[in-house]
Amino acid sequence: MNFLKEIPQDLLNGIIIIVLSLLIGLEQRRHIADKPENEVFGTDRTFTLIGILGFILYLISPSNLLIFWSGAFMLSMFLGIYYWQKAKVFKDFGITTILIALITYCIAPLVYTQPGWMVLLIVVAVLILVELKSKFGAFTARIDTNEFFTLSKFIILAGIVLPLLPHDKILSFLDITPKSIWLSVVVISGISYTSYLLNRFVIKKGGIAVSGILGGIYSSTATTLILSRKSKATGINPEQYARSIMLATGAMYLRILALVFIFNVDLAFKLTPYILVMAAISVLMGFLLTKSKSVEVNIPIEPEYQDRNPLELKFAFTFAALFIVFSILTYFTIENFGNSGLTVLSIVIGVTDIDPFLLNLFQGKYEVAMTVIGAASLQAIASNNLIKLIYTYFLADRRVFKICLKGFSLIIIINIFAVILLYYFL
Repeated sequence: MNFLKEIPQDLLNGIIIIVLSLLIGLEQRRHIADKPENEVFGTDRTFTLIGILGFILYLISPSNLLIFWSGAFMLSMFLGIYYWQKAKVFKDFGITTILIALITYCIAPLVYTQPGWMVLLIVVAVLILVELKSKFGAFTARIDTNEFFTLSKFIILAGIVLPLLPHDKILSFLDITPKSIWLSVVVISGISYTSYLLNRFVIKKGGIAVSGILGGIYSSTATTLILSRKSKATGINPEQYARSIMLATGAMYLRILALVFIFNVDLAFKLTPYILVMAAISVLMGFLLTKSKSVEVNIPIEPEYQDRNPLELKFAFTFAALFIVFSILTYFTIENFGNSGLTVLSIVIGVTDIDPFLLNLFQGKYEVAMTVIGAASLQAIASNNLIKLIYTYFLADRRVFKICLKGFSLIIIINIFAVILLYYFL
């Protein structure tokens, strides 16, 4: 690559500017190929020449940029005349082409003053935004006002409330702060919100299996409840409902793995093999125990899960309250009963919402070994899987329960084996 050092930098920059400008122009040509030639501003040649113009005027006086900005003013005047005529004659008030032309003119100073990745990011963003115009229109048509309020809530939770919270301990004997509590709320809400958006806008017609996976990311327990009730109410395709429940459990393991990596990397490396094995077993059980060749019914989990807003303030405050309660309970249990007390506590809490308890374990600085924390986490998960099996017994179709009994039994046995390994061999 030594020959590149012999090429003047201005020549290399000029080639880059011409190529990027040409790419933008080619995209414009493709985008307006169906319009009459007299209605369009320009395409590949025009945008390439705009990029070259910006390059020349920047190169003449790069120190004060007076000539460059004079060129920008003249170009803006021409573009303004074009826009006025377009709006007057064709009643077309869009300014996308004009903005792209101005961006193309600015490529030269970007190439000279900004890192390469920044220049490429801007050009790629322009190309993608132009290409996805119709898709944006279709997507916007599916969004109602409530979705913008939901997004605003998440921005408030993560971008405004979280930075303002203090780092001071709430209780002198417990290493939790308002910021650590709210960070847990934001992370859980973010994961749930991602699942909510995928299920509502991206993979809306994926059928029961996809609903189970996305539901597991949101809450495998809630998804098991919903699918169990639906299987009994419909009485059809029991194998597909059972498969979806097992896939939801597999997704739960992956969600927990993501959480432990976010909050406790050292613990994550200890738990990763066990969690990945149990996730894989859950998915395998979902397919090996269900060999139905019938066409999968497309029954989205609608009102209970799919359209439920995961960013309700009630959820946030309830999660925060549970986090504090479980933190206090865990502290006093360890102080008074040691490792055996934590074992019992993790099993008992497994029948409830385990996320606040797990995040408390992942973040808490308790006087116990990390392997004990990991074992307690797996015990809570095993207990939670047991309660899901019990739900299928009381709420699901009998055929669904029989399949889930086999799958959950194997998962729970492997889960217990993982706990024994953590406790006694690591």
